[in-house]
Amino acid sequence: MLYMLISFKTQLMTNNKQNTYMAKASGVSRFAWNWALVNWNVQYQQFKKGKRDKKPTGMSLKKELNAIKRRDYPWMYEVTKYASQQPFIFLSRAWSDFFKGKRNRPRLKKKGKSRDSFYVGGDQVKVRGHYVKVPSLGWLRMAEQIKYGGHINSMTISRSADKWYVSFSIDVEVSMLPSKNQAKCGVDLGIIALAILSKGDIRYWVTPKPLQQSLRNLARYQRRLVKKVKGSNGYNKQKQKIARLHKRIADIRRNTLHQLSAYLVKNFNEIVIEDLNVKGMMANGK
Repeated sequence: MLYMLISFKTQLMTNNKQNTYMAKASGVSRFAWNWALVNWNVQYQQFKKGKRDKKPTGMSLKKELNAIKRRDYPWMYEVTKYASQQPFIFLSRAWSDFFKGKRNRPRLKKKGKSRDSFYVGGDQVKVRGHYVKVPSLGWLRMAEQIKYGGHINSMTISRSADKWYVSFSIDVEVSMLPSKNQAKCGVDLGIIALAILSKGDIRYWVTPKPLQQSLRNLARYQRRLVKKVKGSNGYNKQKQKIARLHKRIADIRRNTLHQLSAYLVKNFNEIVIEDLNVKGMMANGK
């Protein structure tokens, strides 16, 4: 038997009280990340100048925050403990990847610009049918049940536009069964057509252009946003409209990719895809 780590994401059906809690938990997570990053930079500079014996670490910074949290930041106790603890682990991984050349330098997260989200460890995750329990909040209804059986390692709750979603990380036991379909297929990625297949009932997978179709609405929404007072209720409502439109564009693209991948794995036993820098090709005007 093999074990595969998969994720399952679904929407949460929430009310205003629950939305407030999750926004607060996301704010605590963002504050902990920013606090850790600022102090890491200061302490690392001190280490380079010989004023400190050791480099800063995620664990040492977490202990420093825990020592002053009850006195200086008591509002952090209003949400799950993971909201203020997990960012230190994520920051340690981010610096490790940065020094290995795998990603850019970690940056501060700005409210309204970065994605609102917070992490909950597997020891505090409870699921019953359509409901999931969020620590310090209670049971929340999900749009659908988890489709896979297995051990839940963790969950991440995040906001997209004005909707909240929960994503589970699950260890699923899978068995490798021999495929009855021995067909092979080559996939040629394109720009005008998303993919050109060498075999199958469908030879050309058409590229959707949701952004081009929505540019008129997007331009109108953004013109209205400019005329509103920044920070006002009208301004925030208009920002939500723009965010919902961007989410719809992303959903259409994501759905097309899911349809293509599902068609390929259901109809072919061996799939060969060319290794091209498609993003770089699209950046080229020619």
